[in-house]
This record gives sequence, C-alpha cells and structure tokens, in this order.
Amino acid sequence: MRWLAQTVAISSVNVMSLGQRLGSSSVAVVGFAGVVAVFVAVLSIAEGFQRVMARGVSPDTALVLRAGSDTEMSSGLDLEHTRIIKDAPGVMRGSDGPVASAELFVIVDVPKRATGTDANVPLRGVEPAAFAVRKAVKIVEGRPFREGQNEVIAGRAAAREFAGLDVGNHLRWGDNVWEVVGLFSAGDSVYESEIWTDARVAQPAYRRTGFQSVYARLESPDAFQRFKDARTSDPRLDVEVKREDEYYEAQSQVLRTLVRTLGNVVALLMAVGATFGALNTMYSAVTERAREIATMRAIGFGAGSVVVSFVIEALCIALVGGVLGCLVVLPLNGLTTGTMNWQTFSHLAFAFRITPILMAWGVAFALLMGLVGGVPPALRAARARVAVALREL
Repeated sequence: MRWLAQTVAISSVNVMSLGQRLGSSSVAVVGFAGVVAVFVAVLSIAEGFQRVMARGVSPDTALVLRAGSDTEMSSGLDLEHTRIIKDAPGVMRGSDGPVASAELFVIVDVPKRATGTDANVPLRGVEPAAFAVRKAVKIVEGRPFREGQNEVIAGRAAAREFAGLDVGNHLRWGDNVWEVVGLFSAGDSVYESEIWTDARVAQPAYRRTGFQSVYARLESPDAFQRFKDARTSDPRLDVEVKREDEYYEAQSQVLRTLVRTLGNVVALLMAVGATFGALNTMYSAVTERAREIATMRAIGFGAGSVVVSFVIEALCIALVGGVLGCLVVLPLNGLTTGTMNWQTFSHLAFAFRITPILMAWGVAFALLMGLVGGVPPALRAARARVAVALREL
C-alpha cells in the first residue's frame, strides 16, 4: 500500500507539471500523433479494400471456373459446359430455370475523373439470371440494359470514380459503341466498380464464343458441397468450384498483405523518430527535476515508485498523441478512392475504412512507443545518486 501511495503521489505531481514543460511535451505529442495518423490511414486502405471485397457476396452463391484458374481473367468455359454446370444438383430453380449466370469478364479503358488517365475497368457480360443470383444489385438511376442491345449499366462506385459513365453517354469499347442506360448499386460491393452488359452482345464484340465463369445461386449454403462434388466429379468437365465469398476474400489477399506490410514498415520508421522524441522529452524532465527527485528519495520514496511514475508520464503523453492522431485521420473515413487489384489487373473503387478497432490499434501503438521512450529515462531517475543531487540545492 505504501508503494502504491508513493507511486500515485509522484505520478500526480509529474502529470500536473506537464504544463510547465509544454514545449518539449508538445513535440513528443505531435511526433506520436504523426506516426499514429500514418499508421491508421495506411491500414484503413487495406480495411476498405477488404470490406468492398466482402460486401454483397454470399456463401449461398457458387462460382465455377476452369480448373487451375485463380481469377475469371484466366478462366474459360464453352457454352455446353456452362449448360451442364447450371443443371447441377443444389442449384436454385426459378420460373425461368436454374438461377445461374454464365459470364464474360473483360477489361476496358475508362479515364479517371481526377486525372483523365485511362484505368482498367471490368466489363462483365451477364445473363438475365445475374440479377437473381446477386440479390444486392439494384438499379438506382436509369433502367436495366435490354437484351441484344449495345447497352451497359455502370456500378455506382465506377460512375463516381471514372468519367463518361453518366446515363446517356456513349462509349466505344471493342468493336461496338455502347450506351450507358443505367447505374446500379450492389451493397457497396466489388460489383459496384464494374460495368455490366448482355453477355450475348459482349461475346461478338470481343470475338469470344464461350464464357469465363458461371455464378450459381444455391438452394442453401449447405448445398455447396453437393453442387461442388457433382461438378468436379463429372468426367465431361474440368472445373474448380468456390464459394463466392471465399473467392473474393482470396482476391483481396495480395493487396491487403502489400498495404499492411508497407504500412507497418513506414510506421515503424516513423516510430523510431517519435520514440527518440519521447526519450528526449523524458530525459529533459529527469534533468530538470533531478533535485526534486532526490528530495523525494531522501524522505523515503522508493526507486520503484519513481520509475513507475515517469513511465506513467510518458504513457500520458503517448495517449494524448495517439488520440490526436486518430482524430486527425478520422475525416478520411468514407473518402472514396481507387487502386489496382493486382490479381485481376483491374481498377477497384473503394472507401477508406477507419474502424474503432483500427483506432484502438493506433492508440496501442502510441502507448507502446511511449513505453519504449519512457523506461530508460525512468530508470535513470531512479538510479540518480541522492547525495550528489542534494548538494546542488
């Protein structure tokens, strides 16, 4: 109890005296805030990218690709194979037959609104059942494209990010001139970064006779294994079957890993500077208060209490810096931007996502820097020779 009382007493004095060292303390706070702001901002890119890849996809939707294909870009299925896939057990049936869509996936050049430079945007040829497979897709402006016509609908995120995708515009891709007739939402999912059209129109425009994938809505998530076993064991097919949500989770892995790695490296380098700033601040505090510390030691305050009190002071500075860094970067939340998905080489629009967990990690990172920067000066304060310091009074 005595040690605790001493620690509380010294810590209170240290914290209350921070105002007297406002200059050096502010430098440390700004250093911590800068590191946390960069750390949280970079990781919010990975968080936003992961979120857009996970939204609007479902475990009761299966994706079929050619065996050995990692993405739709590298896959290929002929017309007969897509019919066999659609007739598999476990596929939901509607009034028009199986709720499944054979699809074409190509890349078109569309200029960015911000820079005017061309970006790779997915153009997806779909069958009518695509809207029943993806329940989140809704027309929010204009109308759906008509079958057999050179018409497209653009995802809401794509229309925000890229020029020329406003309803009524005409664009040339492949051998056709296409009219934008509508915009659609898709629950903030990856599909909102795409452009959709009738697959039967896209095939001749890009000189294709087959498809690249089949999306099938299943009777339930439990029907997936039955569907997969039926198609992978069929000697007429050489295919790979995945759940839609698992496929898009894997699609985001490369970029998330890259961003998080780079973010951690940058944050670590900046953290070194911030930690040295904290060390300088705390060493200055120890030097300025050498006689005060010696006096407390002489009247019975223990070395352990001194160490803990100075560490608490460093943690308080780090906490203020960490919270400030989170507040500075918070306006980025929801800001839309775009990046390249390196697995499909297509541009994907997404929003920065600053979550409470991410901010908690930022504050924890600041506290870790404060701990590293506070312990050495605290130990120095505790080891100071009392007699020498008192002679300076």
